[in-house]
Formats: sequence, structure tokens, C-alpha cells
Amino acid sequence: MPRRHIRVTGAPEAPLRAALTALRTELGVADGYPPDALAEAEQTAKAPPLPPYDATAIPLFTIDPPTATDLDQAMHLSRRNTGGYRVRYAIADVAAFVVPGGALDAEAHRRVTTLYFPDEKVPLHPPLLSEGAASLLPGQDRPAALWTIDLDAEGRTVDVDVRRAVVRSRAKLDYEGVQRQIDEGTAEEPLALLKVIGELREHLEVERGGISLNVPEQEIVERNDAYELTYRAPLPADGWNAQISLLTGMAAADLMLAHGTGILRTLPAAPDGAVGRLRRTARALHIDWPHHVSYAHLIRSLDSHNPHHAAFLQECTTLLRGAGYTVFRDGHLPALTSHAAVAAPYAHCTAPLRRLADRYASEICLAAVAGEPPPDWVLGALDALPHEMADGNRRAGTVERECVDIVEAALLKDRVGEEFDGCVVEVEERQPTVGVVQLTSPAVIGRIEGGTLPLGRLPLGERLRVRLTQADPATAKVRFAPA
Repeated sequence: MPRRHIRVTGAPEAPLRAALTALRTELGVADGYPPDALAEAEQTAKAPPLPPYDATAIPLFTIDPPTATDLDQAMHLSRRNTGGYRVRYAIADVAAFVVPGGALDAEAHRRVTTLYFPDEKVPLHPPLLSEGAASLLPGQDRPAALWTIDLDAEGRTVDVDVRRAVVRSRAKLDYEGVQRQIDEGTAEEPLALLKVIGELREHLEVERGGISLNVPEQEIVERNDAYELTYRAPLPADGWNAQISLLTGMAAADLMLAHGTGILRTLPAAPDGAVGRLRRTARALHIDWPHHVSYAHLIRSLDSHNPHHAAFLQECTTLLRGAGYTVFRDGHLPALTSHAAVAAPYAHCTAPLRRLADRYASEICLAAVAGEPPPDWVLGALDALPHEMADGNRRAGTVERECVDIVEAALLKDRVGEEFDGCVVEVEERQPTVGVVQLTSPAVIGRIEGGTLPLGRLPLGERLRVRLTQADPATAKVRFAPA
């Protein structure tokens, strides 16, 4: 599933800024681009090769956070004359700007992903490309990989095409505005169909056993030159938009498998022991999970605003660990081709400005539809990509976790000893007095341990009064104990 980015601006106070700088140093995060890589970017940004197919008449639109300028995808949705729907999904053509084997390509392989910090973004590609010449900004002609996916009346894929095209987005929309237009009935049909197609695809996701966890997320926001943490429940529009990306990723995987070469995003099914553990957790949280009800259907029935349900959903994230990238070629398909959470073969291909593997997946799909072998530069890089992506994703995950921890510690550093209301959302099996607590306010999720407990264990899913025992921005540690 797409990772949620930290989207803030402003200048943090000195201790927080120092802690974030130290984190970048510790992780070896790149500071600027090599001169030869920047020179390449400047050269290709001036005059990228444009494909002959002109699709600028399609009134595409983007849906992104309000401040985002690195726009990977633009879409247009319509009804087919014969029934069903047509999804046009334009993906930024990064290969038009990056010379294989060049300095910019080498730097992209070193960075792997865009990293998001509260005080700055460290992009995969230089901003003059990722936020300029290659970004699908409104009113600008851009090279893209244009997907056309035809669906039947139930939202099932009936035909897929992808080709290079020149596209032009007409509007830059954001999630809140999209949700408001759809709810108020003011959205024109291309946008109104986002709900129609999104809900059809969500129904099919349930049917095939796929899952999307609707867990409230911490979000770092800047207000009055200071940072604070809030909880953000994803809007329905977030989910509908994600379904269009998932649809494209599934279509890409099917193309790769049909043509015998590709790179898939895979996730093995959870072992029986993990599901059994979840069933025990459900019983502890008083959640009714009959044996005839599938895991996917149970997830859909839960309300993340209910503390017991929120704690269970938090536990469910453990089943999504272990995702990786699987490469295959020359018709030799791997043993594992599916992604357990998607419940189908799936590939990352919709975020090439921010994720290295997507550029290669796009090229493989373009070659498959054209009936040609993938370019040599793609084949030559395939075998190393899973390891590169694993390292890059670990670094991005560390950045995300550490940044939230640092901001939490900075917000609470002067409140050690105070008590807060919270809910226990995780308890360690081997150490039931250790777990994770989610405060009601401020929006902090931290480790809880120690203290005297009536039953000798933390009460999973229950309200609990807790005391802050540690908050140190320098070590990014926040610790609580039962009050």
C-alpha cells in the first residue's frame, strides 16, 4: 500500500532541527546531488524526448496533498458506450529524463526512494525534474506512460493498453476538496466516477480476499511556526484513489506475468500461527469473529474510532510485514507471484518520481504491449533491484518512525511526570506489562512499560491513565508507565 508522507513546512525550533539533522547524518542521507548528475538533469529538463502520440486532449486531473508538487499520476474516468468504464491513468515518464548508466541514474540507484522529513524532503530525483519538468503539473505538456484500462459494469478489467504519450493535466485536486465535491454532488462526471469505480473495486477487493486497513494515522502538521501531531482518519476519497493505483499495479503485474519478465511486489500469506494470534487478540478485545467469517470481511466491519477495533487493526498490521520485490525473466515464473494483502499479483509502477523500481516496471509493461523485449538497460538492472529496494524501504521506514518519535519527544520534553488519557493498542506476548499506548491528546503513540497492574498485564484495547516518564528529542524516545 502506498506509504503516507509527512507533509509539513516551516522552521522547527532549534532542538528539533538539531535532532532531525543528526538523524540524517546517522542514516547517511544524501546532501545535494553530484555536479554531473545535476548537469544531466538540467540538460534533459530543457528538451526531453516527446513521444509521437498526442493525448493532450484528454482532460486529466491529479489528486494529491495540497502542497505536493512531485505529481506522479493523473487520471481521467469515463463511461464506455458499450457499458462499463474506462480508466485513463498517466504515469510520469521518468525514463525520458534519466540516461541509463549515467550519473543521474547512478544517483537514483543510491537514493532508491524519496525521503520525507518534517523540515525537508530528500527527493529521489533533483527537484528541477521531480517537481518541475517531469512532474504532471497542470497546464504543462509532459511525457507519460498512459494506461487505458477498460472495466465492465462490475469494475472487472476487460482490456489493458499502455503506451508513451504527451499528456496535459487540467487540474490539481486534493483529497479534502475531492471528497467535498463528491459528497455535495457538485463533481463533474470524470471526478464523480471516482466514487463509483472506487466502490466497485473495493467490492471486488473484498470478494477476492484483499484487505485495506483503515487505521487512523499520526500526521505532523505545522501551525504558527511550530509542529504538532494530529490523528487523521483516511477519507473515503483516499481509498477510492488508492483503488485506481492498485488497479494499475495489478494490470502491470498481469502484463509482466503474461510476457514472462518482470518485477512484482510480493507478500506471502500469513502463517497459521499469526492468524491464530489475531484470533486470540480478537477474543481479548471482545470482537466477535465467527470461524465462517473471513479475515478480509472482518476487517471491513470494524470501526477504527472504537478503541477495541483500533487496537485490533493495529495488531493486524503485523500480517503485512515481509513484503518484497520478486524478479523473473524469460518465462521462468517465481513460486510466489501474489501479494497477500492485495490477494492478486501486483507491481509497483505508479510512483516513478519517488520510487526507483517503478521506472523499470513501466518500461517492462511498455515493451510487453509493444510486443518487444525490454530494453537491455532494464534487464541489466533487474537482478539487483530487490536488494536495492529492500535497503531503500528500510531506510524510508526508519525515517518515518524516527521523525515521528523525534517530534513526539520534542512536544513532550517539558511535560515529564504529567498524566494523560490513552488506550492500549498493543501488548507484547512474552512481556504483557510492555506495549504501546495511544494518547487521546496530544496525538502521541508511545511505548508503555512498568508500573503496577491489577491483572499483571496491560489491558489491551482498554482506556488507561498513563504517566510520561521520558521524553528526549536527542534519543527520539518517549516512554510511559501506568499512572
